Amino acid sequence: MTTTTTELVDYDDATDRYDPVLGIEVHVELGTATKMFDGAPNIFAAEPNTAITPVSLGLPGSLPVVNGTAVEYAIRIGLALNCSIAETCRFARKQYFYPDLTKNFQTSQYDEPIAFDGWVDVELEDGEIVRVEIERAHMEEDAGKNTHVGGATGRIQGATHSLVDYNRAGVPLVEIVTRPIEGTGKRAPEVAAAYVRTLRDIFRTLDVSEARMERGNVRADVNVSLRPTPESPLGTRTETKNVNSFRAIDRTVHFEISRQAGILDAGGTVIQETRHFHEDTGSTSSGRVKSDAEDYRYFPEPDLVPVAPSREWVEEIRNALPELPAARRRRLLGEWGFSDLEMRDVQNAGALDLIEQTVAAGASAQSARKWWMGELARVAREQEVELEELTVTPAQIAELQGLVDGKKINDKIARKVLGSVLEGEGDPAAIVEAEGLAVVSDDSVLTAAVDQAIADNPDVVAKIQGGKVQAIGALIGPIMKATRGQADAGRVREIIMEKLGVQG
Repeated sequence: MTTTTTELVDYDDATDRYDPVLGIEVHVELGTATKMFDGAPNIFAAEPNTAITPVSLGLPGSLPVVNGTAVEYAIRIGLALNCSIAETCRFARKQYFYPDLTKNFQTSQYDEPIAFDGWVDVELEDGEIVRVEIERAHMEEDAGKNTHVGGATGRIQGATHSLVDYNRAGVPLVEIVTRPIEGTGKRAPEVAAAYVRTLRDIFRTLDVSEARMERGNVRADVNVSLRPTPESPLGTRTETKNVNSFRAIDRTVHFEISRQAGILDAGGTVIQETRHFHEDTGSTSSGRVKSDAEDYRYFPEPDLVPVAPSREWVEEIRNALPELPAARRRRLLGEWGFSDLEMRDVQNAGALDLIEQTVAAGASAQSARKWWMGELARVAREQEVELEELTVTPAQIAELQGLVDGKKINDKIARKVLGSVLEGEGDPAAIVEAEGLAVVSDDSVLTAAVDQAIADNPDVVAKIQGGKVQAIGALIGPIMKATRGQADAGRVREIIMEKLGVQG
């Protein structure tokens, strides 16, 4: 029996009674200068249908040529994912109706991928490591972009017509396909999101892609199935297409587990199909019945010769690989002296690169962490953006901390200056100079402020002279107020103690 019930089962209940299994296909657009099989520029946000050639459009008589840099980037990715690199591989035609590929097939790899049999370790928020096995990583081309017009959501549902931009058609892609990811239980959504984040970080480190998910540089097809027990055969999977944020990946897995549990509880059958994620509701909806490999009628691409990377070239690429993110985190953990928990928080907040760049610009690791994980994290939450999207640079944070370390400003003023930096008013030192925010350390000015505070607060003075030295804080407050927060608090304290004849 087949059912289309939309009744959801509570997530915890669903994962108590069913065993979720994941499969994730990640597509990464490669940052080459030109497309996968022709000389059209590989650029983002060009005027529609301007970054094209006859090959991009599949016009009769046009012939493809493989992009050598794209092959190198694919090998880099395969090696970083502990894959074997094929001695020879070939392209195939994957055929079904593509409105956004005019030649009506996609040039991809099928049974002969360039990289296969790999793995990557994924670290979860609490430090648990999950090993995800990679079945293959293969090269292919991207399709064009459909823009659906006339609907309320910008999706095909409800649209009156669609426009096609072929600029993206032919952009180089590598698709990384996992083997079934089992044993994740209730943590399945977290594992899925963390896995894609791990790949995103690897792509950036390898410098093969900008890997900006909001631009579609990295997209994930998320496969989810349920089975009664870990010993049972795999259940029927659904594939939610083109999910392009970590939060959306997490929500997709949550929703599909609850939805499929509802179908199974009602005695229904999960349909093998593609689905679409809806950001506004966190739900998925049916796309089309999922095709199997034979439905695509793969056959070898007759216009392209096999790709046969020499073993010497592969080893040359391997030896030139940069330090990968996991090894880098271990190194920085030792260099910075953070606790494991502090480092995980930094990683989870997306602050690792920012802190490293701030340290490189001259700040200490602890002060860099204080700014990015404290005041700047608060601002990012308020603005609902990622840390890296804030309008402040690591160099500016290092400069700001340098002003604090040099006692030119105090922490309170530094926060005010940071606000001005975020408003685009300039660099910290220039703002301090322009607004006259430097700490007041002139003894004559401070002494006058201290004398006034002592005269205005005889009861506090009596307490201090009576042995309650901590009451000095009650005098420092009015002095800071009188100097707009710019008094050197340490020097103020010294002057008060000298005036009242007490020891700290």
